[in-house]
Amino acid sequence: MDTLNNLLAGFQTAMLPVTLMYCFIGVFLGTLIGVLPGVGSLAAISLLLPVTYYIEPTPAIIMLAGVYYGAQYGGSTASILLNLPGSASSAITCLDGHPMAQQGRAGAALFMTAAASFFGSMIGLALLVAFAPAIAELGLELGSAEYFALMALGLVAASTLGSGALAKGLAMVLLGLLLGVVGTDVSTGVQRFTFGFNGLAEGLSIVALAMGVFGIAEVIGAVNRPREGQLHKDRISLRSMVPSRDDVRRSWMPMARGSGIGSFFGALPGTGAAIAAFIAYAVEKKVAREPARFGKGAVEGITAPESANNAAAQTAFVPTLTLGIPGDAVMALMLGALILHGITPGPLLMVEQPELFWGLIASFVIGNLMLLVLNIPLIGLWVSVLRIPYSVLYPAIIVFICLGVYSVNNSSFDILQVALIGALGYAFAVLSFEPAPLLLGFILGPLMEEHFRRAMMLARGDVTTFVDRPLSAIILGVTVAVLAWAVCRRTAAVLKRREALRMAG
Repeated sequence: MDTLNNLLAGFQTAMLPVTLMYCFIGVFLGTLIGVLPGVGSLAAISLLLPVTYYIEPTPAIIMLAGVYYGAQYGGSTASILLNLPGSASSAITCLDGHPMAQQGRAGAALFMTAAASFFGSMIGLALLVAFAPAIAELGLELGSAEYFALMALGLVAASTLGSGALAKGLAMVLLGLLLGVVGTDVSTGVQRFTFGFNGLAEGLSIVALAMGVFGIAEVIGAVNRPREGQLHKDRISLRSMVPSRDDVRRSWMPMARGSGIGSFFGALPGTGAAIAAFIAYAVEKKVAREPARFGKGAVEGITAPESANNAAAQTAFVPTLTLGIPGDAVMALMLGALILHGITPGPLLMVEQPELFWGLIASFVIGNLMLLVLNIPLIGLWVSVLRIPYSVLYPAIIVFICLGVYSVNNSSFDILQVALIGALGYAFAVLSFEPAPLLLGFILGPLMEEHFRRAMMLARGDVTTFVDRPLSAIILGVTVAVLAWAVCRRTAAVLKRREALRMAG
C-alpha cells in the first residue's frame, strides 16, 4: 500500500506542467537522437548536462531519462528504413526489420517495433516499482566495506563483459579511477595531480569528460565515415502500419520473453540494453519452429529484441537509484547528474528525495505513452531528419558542446579540457579502447575512495575487514570469479584462433 501511495504522489509530481514539458523534450530529443546513426544517447545526455544546471533537479533528471529510453525507440527507425542502427542496442533489429521494409512492410515493422518497445518498457517499469523498495531496504543494511565491494564488482563486470579486449577494459577502468582523484582531497585539503592549474582544484569536469569522450570523439570519428544505405522512397501511410493477425499472433510470446530477458540483464552491471537485445534475438531463433525465417523478415526478430532493450532501459535505474552503482556509461552519467545537483543516490534516496524518485518512476509511464504517440505519426519527420548532411549536423554539435561546457563555470579552461579529452577519446577509439569503463571509473572512483577510507577507519586500519564481513567477502569472491572467468574465456578464444590458423597453414 505504501508503494501505491508513493506512486500516486509521484504521478502528482510528474503531471505538473513544467515536468510534463521537460519529459516531452527528453523523449522527443531521445527519439531524434536514436534515429540519427552514430550519435547515441550518451552524446545527447552529455550535451544536455550543462542545461540541467538551470533546471530544478526533478525535471532535469526526468528529461535526461527521457532521452535515454526515447533513444531506444528511435534507434529502430533507421535500422528498419536504412539498415543503419541508430544505437548499438538496435543493431540486431536490422537483421529482420530492413528485409521487412524491402518487402514493402516498413509500416507494419515500425508499428510492431513501437508496440514491442512500449510493452517491454511497461514490464521493466513494473519490475522496477516492485523491487526498488526492497533493494533500497537491503542497501540500508550495507556498510562501507560492502559498498566498496559492490562498486569493485560493478567496475570489473563493466570492463570484462564488454566487446573489447580484457586488458584494455581494465586499463580504462584504472585510468578512470586515476582521473577521479584529480583535485582537492576532501579529507586533508591537499591538491592532488593538479600540476599547478587552478582550474583543476575542484577536479576534472564530468561535463567536459563526457562531452569530450562521447561527443567530440564521435564527431571526429564520423567526419570521414561513409553514409551507407538508401532512404526509403515509399510513403508510409497509417493504413500500411496496421499489422496482420499473423504478426500479432507471432509477437506475443517473443515480446514476453524479450521483456523478461531485458529486465534481468538491464539490472546487471556491465551488460545493458545491447547485450539484452542480442540475447533475446538468439533465444527466439533457438525456440522458433522455423528458424530459417530469421534474417528474412521475421516479425519475432523485431519484437523480441525491441522489447528486451526497452525493458533493460527501465530496470537499469534499479542499481543506480537504490544503491548508487551505475550499470553502464549512461547510468554513470545519470549518477553524475544527480551528484551535480547535490543529490546522493543510494538507499536513502527514496526517503530523502521521495518526490524525485517516485516522480521519475511515474514519468516513465507518461514518457512511454508520449513515445507511443510520437513514433507513429512522426515517421515522416524522422525520415526527413535522416537527410540532413553530416557536414551541417556535426559542426552544429561542436558549437553546442563548446557553448554548453563554457556555460557551466564561464571558464575557457573547461573548453580546453573538453578539446584535449575529445582528442584523447578519438585516440581511444582508433586504438579500440572502449570509453564506457573510463567514465564508470571516473564516477565511482571518488565514491570508492570514500567508502574505502571509512571502512578502514572503522576497522582501525585492518584491511582484513573486507573479508571478515560475510557479505563483503562474498561480493569480492564473485568479483574475483568474474575476472577469472573473463580471463579463461579470452584465453580459450586466443588458443582457438591460433589452432585455426595452424590448421589453415
